[in-house]
Amino acid sequence: MLRISVIGTGYLGATHAAGMAELGFDVLGVDNNPAKAAALSAGRVPFHEPGLPDLLAGHVAGGRLRFGTSLVEAAEFADVHFLCVGTPPGVNGAADLSQLYSALDGLVPHLTRNCLIVGKSTVPVGTAEALTARIAELAPAGISVDLAWNPEFLREGHAVYDTLHPNRLVFGVTTPDAEWALRQVYATPIASGSPVVITNLPTAELIKVSANAFLATKISFINAMAELCDLTGADVTLLADALGHDDRIGRKFLGAGLGYGGGCLPKDVRALIARATELGAGESVAFLRDVDAVNLRRRERVVRETLELLGGCGRVGILGAAFKPLSDDVRDSPALDVARKLHAAGVEVTVFDPAATVPARAVAPQLVFAATPAAAIHEADVVLHLTEWREFRELDPGFLRTVARGRVIIDARNTLDPEPWLAAGWDFRALGRLVEPRTAAGAVGAPAGTTYPGPAAARGASADPAGVLAQPSPFTRLRARVRRTA
Repeated sequence: MLRISVIGTGYLGATHAAGMAELGFDVLGVDNNPAKAAALSAGRVPFHEPGLPDLLAGHVAGGRLRFGTSLVEAAEFADVHFLCVGTPPGVNGAADLSQLYSALDGLVPHLTRNCLIVGKSTVPVGTAEALTARIAELAPAGISVDLAWNPEFLREGHAVYDTLHPNRLVFGVTTPDAEWALRQVYATPIASGSPVVITNLPTAELIKVSANAFLATKISFINAMAELCDLTGADVTLLADALGHDDRIGRKFLGAGLGYGGGCLPKDVRALIARATELGAGESVAFLRDVDAVNLRRRERVVRETLELLGGCGRVGILGAAFKPLSDDVRDSPALDVARKLHAAGVEVTVFDPAATVPARAVAPQLVFAATPAAAIHEADVVLHLTEWREFRELDPGFLRTVARGRVIIDARNTLDPEPWLAAGWDFRALGRLVEPRTAAGAVGAPAGTTYPGPAAARGASADPAGVLAQPSPFTRLRARVRRTA
């Protein structure tokens, strides 16, 4: 049985190490941070990922998985070494590869047997070729070292499942021995039907960043459409549903709202632009600059609307700090970015997140963090829903109305059901989504004095003075019924 080392035990590395142990291998995880290695050795996961704490603690207790800080020990122990170190953004968005080179410098000179080194970190195309040359310089005489690239496609919040049941396996290899070793490592998921793509090193490197750039483009596209919907009275959620029925497009990643964030999509889009520019192909990916710009503009849109509602000052309760639910990751979090911008504009901001309070407080200590949603909303003039946690969909709008000072909520993720909020008397607003106000009797339709959000309102037309439009038309009733039953 092959023995495995995992070098770098952050989010990717810790998850991969536990997953390899679950697949039946003896695994050594190595990190240059002694505190992190000690925590993992004690079975404690220093970040939020459902299912991982039990999986990791079980294999640590069973002796199949252990952690340390010595690359020399890893070189003596393993047959396959996975590189899972970080490649953070550097100058002009280009990936900083210093951790990769440091890992190789500490590992390769101490190798005692022929082995395979496997890159899992996201890198610019051409990196593997440079690392191959570096390995050739460092390898001891008589030791054969292959390099392969096996990019990860983990979804935060679902990383354990994605490790054990990958929807595809990409093997960038240069020798039959490297392919054989990777097929041994992933024998269980391959037997369960996970497809395998065998390719060369540059293609494997490009697959990961291309996938993330495409997903980012899809998100920014629907958010661009949401801007048009806001101006015309169209509904971006119904638009996305209709697009999603086309199997060439699909519904996933067509959720209009605050935009993408985290440690992957923003970084990888900018790194791809930087690498393409280095290679003289910057014009080919120039559209990605607009993808990035549309994404950042969504945050500004929420900040601007909130400040307009407040008249420049007031109190805001924010639901969400993580960049996505089921995670405590606040790297490039749109929610936290909006919170910080509002605070910088002089607004009192209180934030609640089910999992990300500690990391959010570490990077944004100027903000106030609450222990419950109600505490975050207490005396708030405006409520912002910025991370789509399930817990927020289960809140009681009637109770929260008694807690807040104002009655305006902006659903910047378009995942809340407006009906109970409207019924409780809230002014419910969303991004690109058509939400019908209620009449005093509770019927769907606009009360007298309401300015419709369509073209007439956009042109500055006044509300219907006679209240004729207050009575819902058959079309309005039909549209509301379709939304409720869809």
